[in-house]
Amino acid sequence: MSPDLPVVLAAVFLPFLAAGFAPLLVRFLGDETGYVGALVALCSFGLLTTQYETATTDPGTVELSWIPTLDIALRFTVDGWGLLFALLASGIGVLVFSYSPAYVRGSDGLSRYYGALLAFMGSIIGVALAADLIAIFVFWELTSVWSFLLIGYYTSDPGSTRAARMAMIVTAGGGLFLLVGLLLLSLVAGDVIGSTAAFDLAAMLENPDAMETGLRERGLFLPALGLIAVGAASKSAQVPLHFWLPNAMAAPTPVSAFLHSATMVKVGVYFVGRVRPIFVGSEWLLLFVTLGLTTMVVCAILALAATDIKELLAYSTASHLGLMIAGFGVPSYLGAETGVFHLLNHALFKAALFLIAGIVAHQMGTRRLSELRGLRHHLPITAGMTTIVALSMAGIPPFNGFYSKELLFEAVLEVGTYHDVGALEWVYPVVAVFGSVITVLYSLRFLSIFFGGRVSTPEHAGRPAIPLLASPAVLTLLAVVVSVDPDIAVQAIVQAGFDATATDPHEMHVGLPTYLSLPVGMSAVTIALGVGLFPFVDRLHLGASGLVGRTRAINPSRWYDGSVDGLEVLADRLDATVHDGLLRTYATWTLLGICALVLGGFVATGAITPFELGTDVRLEVALILLVAVLASVAVAVARSHVSGVLTLSILGFMLAIFYILASAPDLALTQLVVETLVLVLFLLVIEEVPEFVETGRSLVGEIRDVVLSAIVGVTAFVTVLVTTGARPDGTTDVARQYVQWAVPEGGGTNIVNVTLVDFRGFDTLGELVVVALAAISISTLITMRSNTERTGDRAKRARLEAEDYPDDIDVLERGLGGDAQGFYTTNGETDMDGDTDEETGDTETDTDTDDSRGDDR
Repeated sequence: MSPDLPVVLAAVFLPFLAAGFAPLLVRFLGDETGYVGALVALCSFGLLTTQYETATTDPGTVELSWIPTLDIALRFTVDGWGLLFALLASGIGVLVFSYSPAYVRGSDGLSRYYGALLAFMGSIIGVALAADLIAIFVFWELTSVWSFLLIGYYTSDPGSTRAARMAMIVTAGGGLFLLVGLLLLSLVAGDVIGSTAAFDLAAMLENPDAMETGLRERGLFLPALGLIAVGAASKSAQVPLHFWLPNAMAAPTPVSAFLHSATMVKVGVYFVGRVRPIFVGSEWLLLFVTLGLTTMVVCAILALAATDIKELLAYSTASHLGLMIAGFGVPSYLGAETGVFHLLNHALFKAALFLIAGIVAHQMGTRRLSELRGLRHHLPITAGMTTIVALSMAGIPPFNGFYSKELLFEAVLEVGTYHDVGALEWVYPVVAVFGSVITVLYSLRFLSIFFGGRVSTPEHAGRPAIPLLASPAVLTLLAVVVSVDPDIAVQAIVQAGFDATATDPHEMHVGLPTYLSLPVGMSAVTIALGVGLFPFVDRLHLGASGLVGRTRAINPSRWYDGSVDGLEVLADRLDATVHDGLLRTYATWTLLGICALVLGGFVATGAITPFELGTDVRLEVALILLVAVLASVAVAVARSHVSGVLTLSILGFMLAIFYILASAPDLALTQLVVETLVLVLFLLVIEEVPEFVETGRSLVGEIRDVVLSAIVGVTAFVTVLVTTGARPDGTTDVARQYVQWAVPEGGGTNIVNVTLVDFRGFDTLGELVVVALAAISISTLITMRSNTERTGDRAKRARLEAEDYPDDIDVLERGLGGDAQGFYTTNGETDMDGDTDEETGDTETDTDTDDSRGDDR
């Protein structure tokens, strides 16, 4: 049973369609537009559930032809892993959209908010189901675009706009690494699987061994693995690219709950799980287990040092993402179980915690942990929900976070069983326990704001609105269901997701441990240390803050700020160097850029090959070419425009004579006509430009011009050699047909004659375009010069008149031949342009000022 293509397309693109109508919906519905968004998300969720049987029993791929000539199609795979992620995106989307009206009520920019949120949801569903490398990358980058708009929702807040730029630079920059990695996969897939599978990820995953072998044989395994890892790490906030996630908390809380706990930040984790069957091995283990556990510990410490509830949740999100990455990094089946199951568990409790943080901030008017105590008295229902999801985040049994944490302990303990990693066999379990202890501490610290003796005073009296409570309540209820019977989640969707990511799938069973084992002992130590150290959490918080403060010099955020500031300075200097207002400078950079691209292209494609230059040139041809060379030198050293133009014509006429000697009279005739036309045009306008060429340039300028001319000449020379050296082999159908039909159908006597006639029209058209553009450019320059001189004279007259120097005005007018055109005086007011105010009859004065500021330019 294959997936239903119309249903899959509808589930993916319905949110995009709704996003297009967001401005209209906001205009008529206002704040209630969020409920329409919830309905759209519910429709996508319902459409996806119709593919449940296919995903869990017989996964398949459907496609819609996109670019047939390149064998690129819009492919979608419906399997357990993709369906799990897509259902999380649409399901949590329903709750976030339902939560939004009460949270953003009365805010500006609702059209942008709901439109971007809908389009973001569609992009996440697209990433989850896409099975084509091109489509994956497009949807991947779209998530960065929409998150940029959502993070920067508060456009008047500098912190918000800075966070949006930071997120865009890091995630989109990582996306470029991913793109190169995908291209390497495509290159190998086209060879080992077939050209039609060059972009088909589903076909690659069906042949993982062939893909791995092909990558290793071509020396591309480690480059592709590293590039994909950078892309995934940037999206999923792994160390050292974790710094953008806490800054992204400048977004509205519903956005944080949706993008930064349940969906976007999990895109990297999702893709690591997706390509796991191709790359899993010793290199995979060392890279992702080390990266994941490092992120888990570093971000847990940062969460403990946090002073803001959303900052704490942001760092905890990055820490748990590290747990998932580490899980997928373990080659055994336990690694896949950890990654898939924790992705579900984390989405449930972390999305609920972010929505709860929104309730706290809304009701209490602050997010600072030090100012929040005893909130259970004001928010009893919220306190109950927080107890469940915070303990789940801590990994306390029997809450759902415990089960996937236990799987991680089992997985890292088995690392040494599959690969010889030396001392890391024991380092990994110790690090996992250490990170988990800190997780318990910061989870209990978050929970403690609802308890304690001192009671904070709420800013808004009364209970939170029902929509604010309903969404986290649903997530909490689902977390309770999974906590009570985790096998329900396993049988429903986790098993299918595990089957799609594991290299050795089997039937999963998850539950509370029934006997003592080493993983159980690790969990017991984690809980005992975490709970035992909690009375000292304030001291530990100060210690973590001090540690973070002492390591600020190596803080990636500081490096990011320094890099951005440096790039801005460099850009300003480059702008001042390149855009200095001189035509010579623009021509220099343009020509250098073109030459670099042309020569670089020749080198990259291997078009430049060793060749021999013939020396058997007839005497008359050599003399003609020598005269042409001398004429070109004379053009360069000419001191006046007249001599330069005339000398340039000598060069052109020598080329025409060369064509005659080379038995090409048609080319000679064309050259003579064009050269004569250009000469006439130059002579017609020569009197309008300065008589002499500027001679006051520095030696550096002269050297620069010589070097540039040499580079352009070499580029033109190489281009001619490359293009004239290409010969059709005569075996293609087009070449064979042209040779066969050229003479009889063209009416000529030989194929050369017919070819010239066939293509000379295009050549002549191009030459006419060049001449026309040159004429237009010259005319524009002359007009600009005339206007500039006239404007300068008018400005001088106005200044003299304003300063009451009538004698000087008379001198100026005599210098202009007595022409005082454009000067009108009405009621004692001077109008330089002769524009009269139609309403008042007064004459206006246009002094080229900026209307918005009134500053004289």
